[in-house]
Amino acid sequence: MSSEHKVQLQPAYLLHRKPYRDTSLLLELFSRDHGRIGLIARGARGAKSKLKGVLQPYQPLLVSWSGRGELQTLTSAETEGSALFLQGDTLASGFYLNELLMRLLARHDPHPDLYHIYHSTLQRISANHDIEWALRLFERDLLQELGYGLLLNHEGRGGVEVVPEGRYCYYHESGPQRMHGEEGGRLTVSGETLLALAQGRCEVPQLRRESKLLMREVLARYLGNRPLASRELFRQKRPKRNEETGVE
Repeated sequence: MSSEHKVQLQPAYLLHRKPYRDTSLLLELFSRDHGRIGLIARGARGAKSKLKGVLQPYQPLLVSWSGRGELQTLTSAETEGSALFLQGDTLASGFYLNELLMRLLARHDPHPDLYHIYHSTLQRISANHDIEWALRLFERDLLQELGYGLLLNHEGRGGVEVVPEGRYCYYHESGPQRMHGEEGGRLTVSGETLLALAQGRCEVPQLRRESKLLMREVLARYLGNRPLASRELFRQKRPKRNEETGVE
């Protein structure tokens, strides 16, 4: 029999929570050193629980837990610094980040670099600083962390450098391939778009639109057929703002 696993004061963010039994919660958290974890917070919905104001999304936490197996038990949680204030478009963008992590991260698979990227992306979103591009870079870095990183500087076959004036088809298996004629039915992007994603800088609206389409197509391969609730939320509530936020 395996020994009980104990973790103390681990930096983490709450990704999702739902009621469990009479007064408890089922939590999904993204921790710095242990990746995505599932915990039971016993009594967290009770009238006298001190956790009600602590277990909130976008609040840096220090959490402790123990137990065996896939689902363990929260033993303590406290805030670490101030909660980020998200509303409107920033709230929907934070929801999108959390949903990507919930859908794409396996439990107990550590990604400390991604944890810091997530933290800094939330900071940028909460400051309402170029949300659309912050989401593109998070998508890029998330895929890289998962081992599905995009090839952006070179063609997939032959290793020829991508040139800004070129037009490229992006193939999941091999990366970008320069077009030398019509490619009916396939998404194409400019070399300038690929290089902007690689360099992390982009001020041109057309390149941003291409980046969003490219990232959406690549992510769809790993997300499967079930739609993202965050995208549906944007379609229903703010159909005219999707282009600005870059979520839809």
